Amino acid sequence: MPDLAGKHGLIVGVANKRSISWAIAQAAAAAGARLALTYPSERLEENVRDLAAKLDNPVVTPCDVSNDQHITDLGITLDREFGGLDFFLHGAAFAPAAELSSPFVETSREGFRIALDVSAYSFIGLTRVVAPLMAKRGGGSILTLTYLGSQRVFTNYNVMGVAKAALESSVRYLAANLGPENIRVNALSSGPIKTLAAAGISGFSSILQVYRERAPLRRNVDLAEVADAALFLLSPASRAITGEIVMADAGFHISGGA
Repeated sequence: MPDLAGKHGLIVGVANKRSISWAIAQAAAAAGARLALTYPSERLEENVRDLAAKLDNPVVTPCDVSNDQHITDLGITLDREFGGLDFFLHGAAFAPAAELSSPFVETSREGFRIALDVSAYSFIGLTRVVAPLMAKRGGGSILTLTYLGSQRVFTNYNVMGVAKAALESSVRYLAANLGPENIRVNALSSGPIKTLAAAGISGFSSILQVYRERAPLRRNVDLAEVADAALFLLSPASRAITGEIVMADAGFHISGGA
């Protein structure tokens, strides 16, 4: 396990105990990092605080990633609490339920805007406030979560696939922009996992079965495996890797056909 003792990290995207972001937070904390966790609304605050209580001296703070003032305030809080930042995990993603059940051609302008704003632009906005904090520490690692639906068509993934494509392109541009400051930017693309977000995708169980049948390892991935991959990318062990979409999907992406 990479050693993150003395490191400070920000985790965005924890919703409940099945969240990929929460699995990564647990792994980072076990590796010695002190963490800040955000919650997007009062509805999820209790969930996040209950989970954060299992960590050692965490910072828990509100941040609606669609609100620029919230993002600015988050930067101020992190500077006050940590004085600098070593890594940042972006796990925020959302699309209105109607956009994930209707034919893609019926995607609404507002649904498209919301999906791209929360799932892609938030990554840029948050990176803008954490980058100066990482510069104070001599550099850092930024990681976001994506999915193969950015490159292939998966039934009912719809506008979220477009949002993830924008997110992956943002990874490359941010990596080029921030590389001179020794800040690395990558994305982790995992296989399908039963999270709160996945529950909104009709037919998700059939996607799981396809992975079990076609992935080279003939199985799906679990939260612990994804968290281990993320920990590597957040740690100095991956210090020569930036601008990459790293796959942790039991090899499914190499298969012919989805």
